Amino acid sequence: MTAILALALAEFRIGIRNRWLAIAVGLMMLFALVLSAAGSGPTGSLGVDRLSVTVASLTSLSVYLVPLMALLMSFDAVAGEVERGTLPLILTYPVSRAQLLAGKALAHLGILTLALVAGFGAAGGLAFALDGQAAQGLPALIRLTLSSVALGATFLGLGYAISARARRPSGAAGLAIGLWLVAVVLYDLGLLAAVVADNGGAFTLQVFPLTLLANPADAFRLYNLSASQATAAAAGVSAAAGAVPVLWSALSVALWPALAFALALISFRKVLP
Repeated sequence: MTAILALALAEFRIGIRNRWLAIAVGLMMLFALVLSAAGSGPTGSLGVDRLSVTVASLTSLSVYLVPLMALLMSFDAVAGEVERGTLPLILTYPVSRAQLLAGKALAHLGILTLALVAGFGAAGGLAFALDGQAAQGLPALIRLTLSSVALGATFLGLGYAISARARRPSGAAGLAIGLWLVAVVLYDLGLLAAVVADNGGAFTLQVFPLTLLANPADAFRLYNLSASQATAAAAGVSAAAGAVPVLWSALSVALWPALAFALALISFRKVLP
């Protein structure tokens, strides 16, 4: 554990020096405050507090921004060490590959967590300042923060796996962007096309909910929307959120980080120093 903490501290300092902490915190606070300020319109028609509506908007923000930041921080975690020739030197120390990966993950997850707490905290503070009933949405905001950390951990693990497989930062960067496009954008478009073609058949009723749980981004969105009071604010997803049990989406959100890091460790073990 001492070795992991030492590696995490060193990686965290690198993240601060490379401005990753400032960039992540700045992006999350900027977008969260904008969504919080602009998302007050539906509160009257929905009959819910301002913070609950803000959480529904922040869920969509997290689906796009958190995986992207996680992949950008992790795509060269292994490939960069290989290209710079520092991996053989690091592995001469009494530290295993699992410890090295855990140290990097702990540092990167710490940066993401700080960014999420700062951004969501700022949005929550604005909602509390403008709506006296905002306390009703506080459990949803806490749930969103914790699940966003899990989503970030998932894509950090997937980023490490890509980095180990590519072994070159340029190739890993392209694969990371491709993964983000597929998981966040193209996957849903493909499902939408399948649902339209199925026209209310067996795929829509039976297979479609399971395909949503198979994607960590969709499972995260379903979990937060199904447990939120403002699901109507997310048109197009609210029906699916109601059809999938909360326990299923919560289980998917919890299992994906472990699966992603197991995949990353398997890929990292195949990298020769």
